[in-house]
Amino acid sequence: MMHSGDGNDKDHPTSVKHVFLTSLVSGAAAGVFCDVVFFPLDTLKTRLQSQHGFEKSGGFRQIYKGITPVIIGSAPSAALFFVTYDGIKHLVQPNLPSQYHSVMHMAAASCAEMVACLIRVPVEVVKQRKQALLADSERLKLRVLFRGYGSTVLRDLPFGLLQMPLWEYFKLSWTDRVKRECTPVESAACGALSVAISAAVTTPLDVAKTRIMLSSTSADKKEVRISTMLIEVYKLHGVRGLFKGISPRVGGFTMGGFVFFGVYERVRNFCNEEFQDQT
Repeated sequence: MMHSGDGNDKDHPTSVKHVFLTSLVSGAAAGVFCDVVFFPLDTLKTRLQSQHGFEKSGGFRQIYKGITPVIIGSAPSAALFFVTYDGIKHLVQPNLPSQYHSVMHMAAASCAEMVACLIRVPVEVVKQRKQALLADSERLKLRVLFRGYGSTVLRDLPFGLLQMPLWEYFKLSWTDRVKRECTPVESAACGALSVAISAAVTTPLDVAKTRIMLSSTSADKKEVRISTMLIEVYKLHGVRGLFKGISPRVGGFTMGGFVFFGVYERVRNFCNEEFQDQT
C-alpha cells in the first residue's frame, strides 16, 4: 500500500498531481459516507450539549434534521482537509529526518484544520441550529455563519494535533510489529483509536463550540467567546457539564473514525492503482 509522501517517487512529474487528486477523491468519499451514516449520533450529541435542554432541542425526534447542509458541505470540507494534509506531508516529509515527522504531522494537521474550517464552520452552524430545532425567522448573516470559526478551530486544532500524529504513530508501530504495511482495516482500527482519544480530550471545547453556534443571532461578542462559554457551563453544571455528550461523541467518533479511515484508505488504494495503471 502506498502512503502519500512516503515513497521515492517525489521526482515523478505527475506524483504531486496524483497525491492531490487521490486525497481529494478519498477524503470526499470518506467524509460524505461517515457524516451521513453517523448523523443521528451527532444530532443527539448536539441536543445533549444545547443550552436549551435535550427535550426542548428535539429529544429523540427528527434525528435527521439538518442533514442537507451536511451532504452539501461534507465532501468539500473533508477533501480540503486531506488535500492540505497529504499535500504538505508529500512535499515536506521526504526532506525531513524521521525524528521530526511527528512535528510535521502536527503542523500539517493544523494547517489542514484551518483550511477545512472555512467550509466546515458555516455548514456546522446551519446543521446544528436545525438539529436543535431552532427556527430562524430570517437568513443567517455571514457574521453569524462564521461566528463559531474561532471556537471550531480551537476545538479542531487540538483534535487534529492529537488525532493525525496518533494515527500515524499507531500505523507505524503496527507496521514495525507485523513487518509489513497496514491493511485498510488495520489502518481504520488505528484511526478509530486515535479518534476516540482525541474526541474524549476535546469534549469541553466541543460543548463550548456547540453553545456558541446555538446562541441567539443577536448575542453580543462577549457572550459567544469560548472562554465565556466554558466558565458559564462550569458554574452551572461543574466538570460533568463540560463533558456533556461525551458518550455519543466518543462512541460516534470511534465508529466513525473506523469507517472514515477505512473508506479513506480503501478509496486511496483504488485511486493509486488506477494512477499506476495509467503510467
